[in-house]
Amino acid sequence: MSASNLKIENLHVSIEGKEIIKGLDLEINGGEIHAVMGPNGTGKSTLASAIMGHPKYEITEGTVTIDGKDLLEMEVDERAKAGLFLAMQYPSEVSGVTNADFLRTSINARREEGDEISLMKFIKKMDEKMAALGMGEEFSQRYLNEGFSGGEKKRNEILQLMMLEPKIAILDEIDSGLDIDALKVVSQGVNSMRSPEFGCLIITHYQRLLNYITPDKVHVIMQGRIVKSGGAELAQRLEAEGYDWIKEELGIEDETVGQEA
Repeated sequence: MSASNLKIENLHVSIEGKEIIKGLDLEINGGEIHAVMGPNGTGKSTLASAIMGHPKYEITEGTVTIDGKDLLEMEVDERAKAGLFLAMQYPSEVSGVTNADFLRTSINARREEGDEISLMKFIKKMDEKMAALGMGEEFSQRYLNEGFSGGEKKRNEILQLMMLEPKIAILDEIDSGLDIDALKVVSQGVNSMRSPEFGCLIITHYQRLLNYITPDKVHVIMQGRIVKSGGAELAQRLEAEGYDWIKEELGIEDETVGQEA
């Protein structure tokens, strides 16, 4: 398996004619974990949704490739098959479909016909990953996210990540609403995925998640573009000092894009 790569060049994204992402460049390689931080309304979640192919977000300029293939030419399911994964801030509830059925179908959708995962192998893998995330056995037969607490939904997203083993994962505010114990468990799940075949983009407001998942690179997004990048120490400085010093340094008065994003 070759190392993974997600490359974003000069990306512009609009919602209903209003430009939100304004010329963003970012490259993530296998083995790397990148964190994108920034105040509310600067374009962080828009970036995640646009890459995954949400129909509300119109990409007006720029390119996005995964392992050299044009991601923007692909339908959403094709993006997933190509190895892209999005853990959403607010996962949907799907009544009538169990966690186990959903995951097995998802795994097999990415495999060639005749190479489907066997039931025994699937059950063994799911039991192992659920145990690592502190999820009881009953989770496998519960309907997808139905009646789940916020923390259970987040663990479920990480369970999907660990089961599907994507090439590139985008985690959109996976830490919001988690208590410290759940945060540690979720972080352990993400850390267990680290390998040359796996790259990860974490979108977060808080440095506390990065106490448990040490990023290789940290990027600050303002006005719909990345305005500053650095190592893990950048996140620590943001926690201590906020964003004003960056705005002052770069002469930015209003960091938002004029719309919650």
